[in-house]
Amino acid sequence: MSGSEKVAAVSEQSFEEDVLKSEKPTLVDFWAEWCGPCKMVAPVVEELAGDYDGRVRFTKMNVDENISLPTRYGVRGIPAMLLFKDGKVVDQIIGYVPKAKLKEMIDRHV
Repeated sequence: MSGSEKVAAVSEQSFEEDVLKSEKPTLVDFWAEWCGPCKMVAPVVEELAGDYDGRVRFTKMNVDENISLPTRYGVRGIPAMLLFKDGKVVDQIIGYVPKAKLKEMIDRHV
């Protein structure tokens, strides 16, 4: 599950540029290949990326390939969706949730 056209894959190397310095609010989906709920939330994140096209940036980070960043941001369970704005975490949701819940979180910050 690498990135798509609407959901970019980010790494520890690209995180600062792609997420922290982003001019738009940026959702980071922390996931792993072996995680069932991660696979369930991935299409929801894709849909939201279409819904918020141009207003919110959507990214995903594989926690098995990028170990230090999830730890730095306190990610203990996946999927974890962290919303960054102006270089800081402004909201987060851990675990699978319906699209409406993710939308509520995003709408609070855009």
